[in-house]
Parts: sequence; structure tokens; C-alpha cells
Amino acid sequence: MPEPQQPEGFRQQRFLAPPGSTTILLVRHGESAAADPDKRFPLTGGHGDPPLHAEGTEQAERLGERLGTAPIDAIYVTSLRRTHETAAPLAQRLGLTPIVEPDLREVHLGDWEGGVLRARVAEGSPLLAEILRQERWDVIPGAEPLEVFHARTVGAISRIADAHPDQLVVAVVHGGVIGQLLHHTTGSTRFAFASADNASISEIVVHEERWHLRRFNDTSHLT
Repeated sequence: MPEPQQPEGFRQQRFLAPPGSTTILLVRHGESAAADPDKRFPLTGGHGDPPLHAEGTEQAERLGERLGTAPIDAIYVTSLRRTHETAAPLAQRLGLTPIVEPDLREVHLGDWEGGVLRARVAEGSPLLAEILRQERWDVIPGAEPLEVFHARTVGAISRIADAHPDQLVVAVVHGGVIGQLLHHTTGSTRFAFASADNASISEIVVHEERWHLRRFNDTSHLT
């Protein structure tokens, strides 16, 4: 008599988003205009507010192509124009009007605002080493306190999640914001995820019990 067929056993399980959770695609805006060392960017609410560079406009188009067939329920942008310009091609494809969430704006850099950060990095400012050592932007004189930045960005994502249970949402934001939110999601060091590329996609699943990181710095649509 042949041996009876054995059951296959327990297979590995795919991740399933918890009921009521919200999947949020955190998109960093496209590359913004080059900083003029002799003239700061125009300010909006105290924040440098440059438009996209031509390369950033191309990145935004590729992002729209990548996500243009996804079942996206809402698009969020910040109060700064580079996020609006990045979201525009995707919003047009989907027929959605982006929603402004001001609390997802970039960290305020105090004395280094308006494009000064880029110049200080290029010249190798000694303060940059201290920023990286402490992993906090408020080392810069006049910069936004870490606790304030953390509270407003996490609060904004929580509000978005509450408004979109069991839905897929895109939030076009900033590099510092992505770094802070993924630090909160994973419990990592604060700057562990501070290197998101322009127009990259990172993915979190937000639930009242836990936030999950599903993807970081996906740029396959740009290459």
C-alpha cells in the first residue's frame, strides 16, 4: 500500500495590513532649484520655498507614470510649492485634488533656512558634524525644536490615517520629514532614514496599535 500523501504543512504568510489601517506612500518632492549663494530662496511661513528644478519636473512626471494606475484614494501635499509641483502630474492622472497638510512641511532650519544649508554643507561647516553627531536639526541656531517637529509630523500622519481607514494615500513631503517619521515608525536612530532621494517612495502602514515600515527609498521609476 502506498503511503498516504502528507499535508504540505505551514507556508510562510504574506503581510496583511491590519483592518482599519492606512497605507501611506511617503514621496519626497522632486529636486528643487539650485541655491544661489548670494540670494536666499523666497520664504513661505519662514521656510525656503523654491520651485522644482527641471530635473525635478521630470522626476515628478515619472512618479505620475509609476503611481498613475494605483488605487490611490487621496493625495496630500505640504504648504511648500515643491510638493505641489511634484504631486501635480499624479493628481492630474488620477483626477484628485491634493489636500494641504501644513504640519508635514519641512523642519525649519533657523539661521540655515532659505538654501543656506546647502552652502554650509558644501563649505564643510563644523556645525554640520555636530548636527550629525547629535542627530537633530535644532543644533542650528534658531531651528525648530526637535520635540515640536516630531509632534507635528507624527500628529499630521495620525490625522491622515484617521481620515482614511483601509485606504491608500500618497503624501508628498520632505526629506527631513520622511527621516523623522521612519525613525518614529521603527525606533531607529533619528537620522537612520534621512537619506531619501528626490521623488523616491517610502511606504508605511499606520494602525492605532503599531506603524509598519514596508518600503524605503524606492526609485525604480527614476532609472
